[in-house]
Amino acid sequence: MQRWRGLEEIPQDWGRSVVTIGSYDGVHRGHQLIIGRAVERARELGVPAVVVTFDPHPSEVVRPGSHPPLLAPHHRRAELMGELGVDAVLVLPFTSEFSKLSPADFIVKVLVDKLRARVVVEGPNFRFGHKAAGNVDYLRELGETYDYEVEVVDLFVTGEAGGGRPFSSTLTRRLVAEGDVEGAAEILGRPHRVEGVVVRGAQRGRELGYPTANVETLPHTAIPADGVYAGWLTANGERMPAAVSVGTNPQFDGTERTVEAYAIDRVGLDLYGLHVAVDFLAFVRGQQKFASIEELLDAIGADVKRCRELTGAFDAGR
Repeated sequence: MQRWRGLEEIPQDWGRSVVTIGSYDGVHRGHQLIIGRAVERARELGVPAVVVTFDPHPSEVVRPGSHPPLLAPHHRRAELMGELGVDAVLVLPFTSEFSKLSPADFIVKVLVDKLRARVVVEGPNFRFGHKAAGNVDYLRELGETYDYEVEVVDLFVTGEAGGGRPFSSTLTRRLVAEGDVEGAAEILGRPHRVEGVVVRGAQRGRELGYPTANVETLPHTAIPADGVYAGWLTANGERMPAAVSVGTNPQFDGTERTVEAYAIDRVGLDLYGLHVAVDFLAFVRGQQKFASIEELLDAIGADVKRCRELTGAFDAGR
């Protein structure tokens, strides 16, 4: 799969293509429907499928300081899109100047001149151009002039977690923030993931017999509510069952919020400096301060047992 940053990286001899445009944060099940349809049309027509997305999130440029928590960094989104069959991902730097492009200019500069769109596939609420003035009707109207077709994909609705509402990155972020990682996984189609480099912390877990990987998360990451979770820690391509703690470590009067993962039943792991991924499978309990270290150790032992059961049950049910 090809990855481009900016219009100038698109090959000059690029032919016709099927295109879909959006932030696609999380590449959730609604996004998968749209992208999957774009790939399907591309295969039918014998042309590449291209996803166009933006960095930073448009809201940060339009309303500085409003950058939403991210469900997936760009490299993860590209990886997920590649698994869906996408042939190329174009990341457009979203600047103040770019935000002022009219809908017509956006269509000409991106879809027509560079990507030579034959089909554009979008959701029903797609908006684009200066002040989000463009919509699918306008996109379709200009398609008659510039020789491309527009296909609109209606998003399915979620189950219990979404209360019958359409798939939504905003809803997913809210569920993650509330610690409802199972509800978030229902929308995402997989567990919510947090990534980062393992750094040295206070090493109290090691002293207690439960060494943890202290993950320095990427900027703007959507981090679940404080508490203990069952999940997986992936490092060097190996996925390991884990007990994951999110919070400030109130037992030791901590103030900095951290994500720490204990690889269950693994001894002698040296993960410092590695980029790792933590997948959140299920909420186990909230963060709390215990009356003694002995009570804390009892709670950690129970947490690890429960996390071992949950990760094992998930694998058995796949």
